[in-house]
Amino acid sequence: MGLLAFVFPGQGAQHVGMGQALCAQSPAAKLVMDQAERLMPGLMDLCFQGPLDRLTETATAQPALFAVSLAAAAAAREAGLYPQASAGFSLGEWTAIADAGMLPFEEAFHLVKQRGQLMQACAERQPGGMAAVLRKSAQEVLDLIQGHEGVHAVNFNAPDQVVVAGAHEALDRFLADMKTRGVRAMKLNVAGAFHSPYMAEAGRALETQLKHARFQEPAIPVYSNLNAQPYRREQAADTLARQVTSSVLWVDSIRNMADAGCDTFLELGPGKVLSGLIQKILPEARVLQAEDLAGIQAAARMIGEHA
Repeated sequence: MGLLAFVFPGQGAQHVGMGQALCAQSPAAKLVMDQAERLMPGLMDLCFQGPLDRLTETATAQPALFAVSLAAAAAAREAGLYPQASAGFSLGEWTAIADAGMLPFEEAFHLVKQRGQLMQACAERQPGGMAAVLRKSAQEVLDLIQGHEGVHAVNFNAPDQVVVAGAHEALDRFLADMKTRGVRAMKLNVAGAFHSPYMAEAGRALETQLKHARFQEPAIPVYSNLNAQPYRREQAADTLARQVTSSVLWVDSIRNMADAGCDTFLELGPGKVLSGLIQKILPEARVLQAEDLAGIQAAARMIGEHA
């Protein structure tokens, strides 16, 4: 058997009730959520009871997802699962960093809160959106956005799925053009043009916050969205600041992890989006998902059977 990798979801995976069953079943998960609750009173009630519209707001969705996904990782370790590498999609990269010991929990949580607030404010000042272009390669999408000023290819999710971002009017013109060309593309229900130059103000403000962060070397390799390579402590602050405005190189990250020996990927936290993407990128890999104790225990059994 090859190496086990933990992967963590990004914004958009949140749902009302997330983390509730896990906290009731796992002392390790409950400890993480209790820590988050002390730092952000009301967070557990928001995760467990909603309302969804508030849970979906960028400023609250990011710390909520961070806490719930990190709680799932703690429960996985409690069940005897220890990764040899990790990665996270956008906000999920912060979960991977904290899980690998690069930042103390309290400091990481504070920075995630700041990131969410900064990105929400930036999106409100510069309204925009995102759209997924399906059944086209990365190069084909890069060719398609030529001539569409203000539209950027931002998330390279799978070999045949790329997300673009831009101001609403520019994005609408792009989608209308795709329709006339017979290209399948759909607008996403997101609050801004994330991972694009439209987030530059948030990136600069986050960079200032990150200058004082106490980064440590990761206990395991954590693969960066920015360059699809493992993090280095001395570059962490710059990498995380630039991540806000830069493309998510998810395809390259997963392929590089496979080249390093990872053949089992466990998605921890709400949703199954990353599992589906990884199956497209690496059809031969074993891909599992868990957000409650039953899922974690099932994953542990499957991984144990192939050990």
